[in-house]
Amino acid sequence: MADQQEIISDVVIKFAGDSGDGMQLTGSQFTNNTAMLGIDLATFPDFPAEIRAPIGTLPGVSGFQLRFSSDRIFTPGDECDVLVAMNAAALKVNLKGLKKAGKIIANTDGFDTKNLRLANYPDGINPLEDGSLEGYDLIKMDVTKMTREALKDITMGTKEKDRAKNMFVLGFLYWMYNRDMDNTISFLREKFGKKPEILESNVKALQSGYNYGDTTETFTHRFSVEKAKMEPGTYRSIMGNQALTYGLIAAGQKSGLQLFLGSYPITPASDILHELSRHKSFGIKTFQAEDEIAAITSAIGASYGGAFGITTTSGPGMALKAEAMGLAVMLEIPLLICNIQRGGPSTGLPTKTEQSDLMQAYYGRNGECPMPIVSASTPSDCFAAAYEAVRISIQHMTPVILLSDGYIANGAEPWKFPAAADLKPIDVGFKKQLGHEEEKFQPYLRNENLVRPWVVPGTPGLEHRIGGLEKQNITGNISYDPENHQLMVKIRQEKVDKIAEHIPKQELDSGNEKGKVLVLGWGSTYGAIKSACAELQLQGMEVSHAHLRYVRPFPSNLGDIIRNFDKVLIPELNNGQLIKIIRDVYLVDAEGYNKIMGVPFTKVELVDKIKSMLA
Repeated sequence: MADQQEIISDVVIKFAGDSGDGMQLTGSQFTNNTAMLGIDLATFPDFPAEIRAPIGTLPGVSGFQLRFSSDRIFTPGDECDVLVAMNAAALKVNLKGLKKAGKIIANTDGFDTKNLRLANYPDGINPLEDGSLEGYDLIKMDVTKMTREALKDITMGTKEKDRAKNMFVLGFLYWMYNRDMDNTISFLREKFGKKPEILESNVKALQSGYNYGDTTETFTHRFSVEKAKMEPGTYRSIMGNQALTYGLIAAGQKSGLQLFLGSYPITPASDILHELSRHKSFGIKTFQAEDEIAAITSAIGASYGGAFGITTTSGPGMALKAEAMGLAVMLEIPLLICNIQRGGPSTGLPTKTEQSDLMQAYYGRNGECPMPIVSASTPSDCFAAAYEAVRISIQHMTPVILLSDGYIANGAEPWKFPAAADLKPIDVGFKKQLGHEEEKFQPYLRNENLVRPWVVPGTPGLEHRIGGLEKQNITGNISYDPENHQLMVKIRQEKVDKIAEHIPKQELDSGNEKGKVLVLGWGSTYGAIKSACAELQLQGMEVSHAHLRYVRPFPSNLGDIIRNFDKVLIPELNNGQLIKIIRDVYLVDAEGYNKIMGVPFTKVELVDKIKSMLA
């Protein structure tokens, strides 16, 4: 019987299984395959906090959600069309996120008595057999048995053979969605080229999964998603931490400065250290320090020495770095602190997303300690946000905080990457000699932007000392004078405030310049807000969307935009942080909408909230 081909515009697949089932690898391979076809996509990896959670249990479920579409999309989808459940726990955890009548591809071997017990199903209850999944399109496959059968001629242990189960499922999905397997086979050759048995087992399992779809009479229906209608150009699939890394490398090249990363591993920031360490050819030095304090202070030392110092972390690491951040503010030295936020406080939800470190970035240091804050909104936007954060830090001689979060860091989307020639230059002006009217070097003598000079230590005639004690204005000598301290506090604040004159004015992402509701967002809420506003605008509703990249200082015209609307809604993945600052600065009675569950907003949640405000 010939296959029926159905053209569809939008699909959401959730791969879910035990943390040892390779769901992240499966999802990322399907993502890369999708990206190569020019189809728009968005991903949401979701994995347990434990390195090896108990096998078969609910806390051990690892998931990877992928949405791909022939239209432009901005979220990984509210609900799934297809759920791949490798065991009973994966089904139990993710069934609530599956659309009614959605497809369930279930590995029947993962629903044996032991797995059902570990997933807390009552004795004698198997959801694949008891009719509870009626209304869904249930596809039962004994993936384990078929994988072992496909690999029977390979002399490997059963445990090793079972590791290729994810490739069998991937092969079947490649058949179902009418895909070519070549890019995954190339990936496997690159990854396992020196381990021929592992390579052969994975490739055979992949091909067997595809052939199973092709030869089994049960499946006669295949689907295709056409190429997305996107702006012409060269695209690649990019994850947030990857894009952030490339933004740093580009800024290093454009500024001519050597980059130095001093970092201590922490989820979800560690990938930046891993990725940067692979690019030593660009003159980058990476240092895995013994703790968070050593990480940031080594970066401060690098900046003092004429390189550009970077440190990467998440919320708990920010707490440990706070004193050294104050030192960098007192020194007025370039430095980038990247905070890839996660659920807190304390160790909190280390693998789940949250936007709860904004107050920490604003105020979380002793004394009056102002620092500019730049925020990334999507995985690909991490490139531009990182590049801009480096520019501000160098040109205004100040440490800068760059905020991303776990959702952006681990998510992926197509990225139309810029040519090097299209990037704004980052001018670096080291002071190399005394000015005409200087008899002696004055390290805190400022230009019109209140920026002090940057001097490489050892420059003849420009010797100076630095430290954490208060500086005398202009000379930089230690000073305990009360009037001088107040003056220096005011100058440091004004220097940060003046950055507003050197950043773009705020623009609306969508909607009219005046209206009933302005949805004001920052960070990873971008996709959900954009999608919700687009839907309501199509219905003729007066709603507009503005999204902040510059969170401190705010763009100079933000207050004017806010005053053009009857109501302001600020959705945040925290308990209400930006809203406090907006109320304080602009005296506006903004309304908050908060979600603190470790997962992003859905479009439906925001649509309902905005409609209630418009009613």
